[in-house]
Amino acid sequence: MIGAILQTSFRALRRDRGAFVMSFILPIGFFTIFGFVFGSMRGSSTPRVTVLVVDEDHSDTSRALVRGLLREPSLDAMTHARATKENSSPADYTAATAEAAVRSGDAPAALIIPAGFGANPIAFGPGGQRATFQILHDSADPVAAQVVAGMLQKTVMTSLPATMATMGSQYFDREIGGLTPEQRKQMELGLARLRQQQQQDAPASAGGQQGQAAVSSADDQSGMVAVHVRDVVGEKKKSPMISYYAAGVGVMFLMFTASAAGGSLLDESESGALDRVLSARVTMTTLLAGKLIYCALLAFAQLTLMFLWAALVFHLDFFSHIPGFMVMTAITSFAVASFGMLLASVARTRGQLGAFSTLIILTMSALGGSMFPKFIMSDTMIKVGYFTFNSWAIEGYQKIFWRDEPIRSLGPEAAVLVTAGVVLFLLARWFARKWEYS
Repeated sequence: MIGAILQTSFRALRRDRGAFVMSFILPIGFFTIFGFVFGSMRGSSTPRVTVLVVDEDHSDTSRALVRGLLREPSLDAMTHARATKENSSPADYTAATAEAAVRSGDAPAALIIPAGFGANPIAFGPGGQRATFQILHDSADPVAAQVVAGMLQKTVMTSLPATMATMGSQYFDREIGGLTPEQRKQMELGLARLRQQQQQDAPASAGGQQGQAAVSSADDQSGMVAVHVRDVVGEKKKSPMISYYAAGVGVMFLMFTASAAGGSLLDESESGALDRVLSARVTMTTLLAGKLIYCALLAFAQLTLMFLWAALVFHLDFFSHIPGFMVMTAITSFAVASFGMLLASVARTRGQLGAFSTLIILTMSALGGSMFPKFIMSDTMIKVGYFTFNSWAIEGYQKIFWRDEPIRSLGPEAAVLVTAGVVLFLLARWFARKWEYS
């Protein structure tokens, strides 16, 4: 008897595609995504951080440090913008252009090597003279500034052996009251070998290649070099992540709502109401357009409520950004509503719609940045995320609420979301032919 019950249950599971997907496909899919995001992290490892490097000193010592930063595996250091067809030889960053790039979101941090670094590169002990490095950062990424500061201290020690030895010998000589002539001779021979090795390492890394913190301004005088961290984005904002998650979570649940609202087509088909509507001089195109507008208005209301709640509870600066919010919310709602229409048109039953919409929506949300911030994701995962609504919507809302950019800066997000909405609606109309000929 138990065997018969088991056989019947497994047969039912095999026939129920929705239950099968939720039981096996969805967990494996999410495990894979989280594995790609977190699987490469080990213990105390840090995410790879993009940092723009500006050399204002132009000395042999500063150039050796730049080469060391370019080799550092924890950093994606760039001395100039990546080459394009229009600009095959971009100029090196200056302090002004690097700050502008951080403000526009091209990188989370910029490191300024100050003039005078070569003359006073490091200091041992208190009171030593040394130049102060600046880290300009976007505090929307609360990891990058600390990573850049830490890797700077490490790189100074590993890429400037001759400098370290010279300054160390001077400190040692001063503290012990002077070296003997023989000791000084041996020290100079060792330093000469280190300088020669440092010069030999230069050509190997000479062709320049292609950072954030939780505080608005901070000084660190405890390391080999002095570091000053300064916010250049969001310096007057209370929380860097509120607008991010308002958009990310909002869009994720919008897609669930649009899928459920679009599912009314399946209910009407099963009840026979759809046939009666189509026989009453209402075309399928008109019906889908009406459903689309309803879903879009519902999505618009949901996102508005989400951001109003963020303004009320978390002090998001909402009311000074209403024009940009209206544009982003309108195009996002349209794209999400078209997505819901497509899912409903492709599915054959409510159960099938629920299973596959859950799988697709959660996967898109994980890849697009709704579930965890992009700064902990690899470059490959971020690029994959641009195939989702979530990523483009988050980018647009961040431009408006975090970077205070004008509405015209939303051109890329508007183009992608509107185009996606039109294409998805046309696909939904094509799949909806099954109800016209059934």
